[in-house]
Amino acid sequence: MAPFHQLTATSLLGQPLSMADYAGKLVLVVNTASHCGFTPQYAGLEALYKKYADRGLVVLGFPCNQFGKQEPGDADAIEQTCHINYGVSFPMFAKVEVNGAGTHPVFGYLKNALPGVLGGRVKWNFTKFLIGRDGKPLKRFAPISTPEKMETAIQAALEI
Repeated sequence: MAPFHQLTATSLLGQPLSMADYAGKLVLVVNTASHCGFTPQYAGLEALYKKYADRGLVVLGFPCNQFGKQEPGDADAIEQTCHINYGVSFPMFAKVEVNGAGTHPVFGYLKNALPGVLGGRVKWNFTKFLIGRDGKPLKRFAPISTPEKMETAIQAALEI
């Protein structure tokens, strides 16, 4: 089993979930925030999810409050922003840290596999990691990379 598929995380509703549940899927992991200039990307992420879910794409949202305290709310507030304001239906997880001593293992693994311009750090909210069906990290996208600009890479990875 790939290292990514050995990791676990807690859902927004407090349920433990294994990344092994997503084996065989193309996974897009995103650190999110409800009060960020990039928050409207939720709509584009949802559009990608709906468009490609039947071909194996799943988007996983991980709220994070480490950048400008732009995710201050609890699970209910996060759910309201995601589901009510943006129609998000893809899986959302409990708030995590993506940098520092408290880095969640999912982000520790992904940052190590795909370091990015800041080395082993996430630069800001809405950094995205694309993971292949086999659990191998494929590509990292900067916060300014809109879901629409990532579509070609997603299409290509779905063909693999």
